[in-house]
Amino acid sequence: MNILVTGGAGFIGSNLVDRLINDRHRVSIIDDLSTGKKENLNPKADFHNLDICNFDNIKNLFAGIDYVFHLAAWPRVPVSIEDPIGTSKVNIMGTINIFKASADHNVKRVIFASSSSVYGNQDQLPFIEDMTPSPISPYALQKLEGELWAKMFTDLYNLPVVSLRFFNIYGPKNDPESDYSLVIAKFLKQKSQGKTLTIFGDGEQTRGFCYIDDLITALLGAMTSKKV
Repeated sequence: MNILVTGGAGFIGSNLVDRLINDRHRVSIIDDLSTGKKENLNPKADFHNLDICNFDNIKNLFAGIDYVFHLAAWPRVPVSIEDPIGTSKVNIMGTINIFKASADHNVKRVIFASSSSVYGNQDQLPFIEDMTPSPISPYALQKLEGELWAKMFTDLYNLPVVSLRFFNIYGPKNDPESDYSLVIAKFLKQKSQGKTLTIFGDGEQTRGFCYIDDLITALLGAMTSKKV
């Protein structure tokens, strides 16, 4: 099958691309390398260094595509707080562009990367799907709006979209040097350096994590499932 991955040079996207190529799919990547890395790119994929906010530049790449994985985003809550306008442009308008191009070219299904951050602060743990979203950051609100646009494109334009809320993914290619790297990557770096693991607060706090291979299994399941 012909599959397009936005954000295919990033941590999650590049791991997904590797799996798709190993499964003998033809893969195209759209990534402007603002957060992704060239070294993450699979040489067997068709790479397009483009900005998803420019609809005219990306729309023709969706011709002949069977499935789209939309992973491109300005990630992390602190970035969105610092720049709510810029991150909204990418995370909302960029997402609408992906949905519109997919609908125009009759893509069979889009899998959209949402986030567990849409839940906000809840009184109950663990989070479950039917909780009322309560975003407390621009990033969370942007992802929730992406879900609402996904539903609209499904209902109004007959474009099947599956939204998955990611929970703190970790694994190979996760950059421990990033200012916004998850704690597991930082722990692994400290361990490799023989340092004591740094824990803030009283150590009683909890958080859900998901290994990259498990996420990719879920993504592929969302692509192939007959129940949407």
